[in-house]
Amino acid sequence: MVTATAVQDNFTLEEFTVAPPDNMELVDGQLVEKNGMTIKTGKIQLSLGEAWKNYKDSSGQGGEAYVEVPCRTSRQIRRPDVAYLTPELVAQYGNLATLPQSFPLIAEIVSPTDIAEDVFLKAQEYLASSCQEVWLVFPESRLIFVIIQDRMLTFRSGETATTQQILSGFSIEVDRLLA
Repeated sequence: MVTATAVQDNFTLEEFTVAPPDNMELVDGQLVEKNGMTIKTGKIQLSLGEAWKNYKDSSGQGGEAYVEVPCRTSRQIRRPDVAYLTPELVAQYGNLATLPQSFPLIAEIVSPTDIAEDVFLKAQEYLASSCQEVWLVFPESRLIFVIIQDRMLTFRSGETATTQQILSGFSIEVDRLLA
């Protein structure tokens, strides 16, 4: 996840959905630019995206893994750092410019400029909009929070983080991901 800076007011959901501008989210009616990605957070984003992609292929579960693609929540348009879409949803929505709901599995990589309260609120927003599982990755704290509707799990250095509902059976060592 990266911080956002407002760059334009009064941008509609419909305008954004049809032609989503690069590196932008639509938050509370404002077009905002995502910024704050560091070399470290970018590396983690790529590593997790590749791990999800490789696992969905090797496990035969199919679907697609993405980075920084737009999706609609109940209130706005977001660009999760990493996202996974099931094969059924790829067939239904795979050619749209913006996914009309949250991805079933989302990860946000927390940057040094992010505010923790905002990160958890964003996770709640995803979960309220068809997402079933959110990973919040805190590189500096070496923590991964896996949040589903009824609970939150914490994985620390020395442990292995696992999916709970989506991309069944996926796991990754916290230290390997955050290396």
